This record gives sequence, structure tokens and C-alpha cells, in this order.
Amino acid sequence: MPALPISPAGEARPASADKSAAPAAARPADTRAAAQQTLNTQILQSSLEVSIKAGDDALALLYRSAIDSLNETLEAELGPNAIENAAANQDNSPEATAERILSFATGFFEAFAAQRPDGDAEQVARDFVDLIRGGFEKGFNEARDILDGLGVLGGEVESAIMKTFELVHKGLDDFLASKLPPKPEAAGNEVV
Repeated sequence: MPALPISPAGEARPASADKSAAPAAARPADTRAAAQQTLNTQILQSSLEVSIKAGDDALALLYRSAIDSLNETLEAELGPNAIENAAANQDNSPEATAERILSFATGFFEAFAAQRPDGDAEQVARDFVDLIRGGFEKGFNEARDILDGLGVLGGEVESAIMKTFELVHKGLDDFLASKLPPKPEAAGNEVV
């Protein structure tokens, strides 16, 4: 409700009684400006709350972004929503986040390989890991950009997401190694 003009005696009086009051056409503009200012304040408050929440849940954001990107990457091969959403109350440590990403992503290897029955098994494994790695990196970079844009990237948050990044890459390397034939032993290492 707009404030009423105050008379020199300190009494409120209607705007019509004030000769210096703005014309009637100006009042709706003032109301719109006040509403816009209120909306801007609410947007800033919401942005601050999102920024704080994103700082607290940086690994959850990384996980969600990686899963979304992997879903997008795998959609052409395995259909929409190939990777399901994780439970809301989950462990968001770097180790648990990396494990969930790896578990979901590598769980689709058999379906990927089944679509290439005549393919070389080693090449199929390499292609799958390359596809997953590319999807993960895209999601990781998007999450990192979001966190940086919110001003929460740094310190513990950055350390945690970088540890997750390293763990996912190591997990993908280990997964690929498990799908490849063992390397022949060097001539000097043979047991007689």
C-alpha cells in the first residue's frame, strides 16, 4: 500500500488533497517499479540461496551433471534415460560420487557390446570407455562452470570435485584393463 502524503501538521491526507502530488497516470508506474524492485530482491535472494546450496552440494551437482550428460550421450545407443536418477539422500563424498558414476556408466557395457556382435572385443571395450569418458568429461566441465559461475569453486569444493574426476578416470582405466586381454610377460620375467 503506498504511503499517504503527510501534511505540514504531521497528519496523513489523501493524495487528491496534495497539490504537489504526481498525476494519476504516474502512480501505476510507481507501483510497477516497486513490484519490479520486489521481484529483483526475490531473485537475488533465490540466487544467493542456490549459490549457498550449490556450495554445500557441489558433488551432487557434479554427479547430476555427469549423469545427465551420460544419459544424453548414451541415448542414441541405449535409448532415453539409460542411467536412472540416484536417491535424494546419498553420500556425496568424492569416493561415493565416483563409484555411482562408474557403476551406472559401466553397467551399460553389455548392452553396448551386444549392439556390436561382430566387433572386435578389445575395440568395443575401448569405444565404450571413450564414449563414457567423453560424456563424463562434458558433464564434469558443465558442473565446474556452474560452480565457478556461482562463486563457490575453490578450496574444499574444488578439491573434492577434482578428486572425483581423478577417481572416475582411474575407474574407467581399471574397467578397460579388465576387458582387455592380459599383456604378455616380458622375456626376463618368465618363471622356469
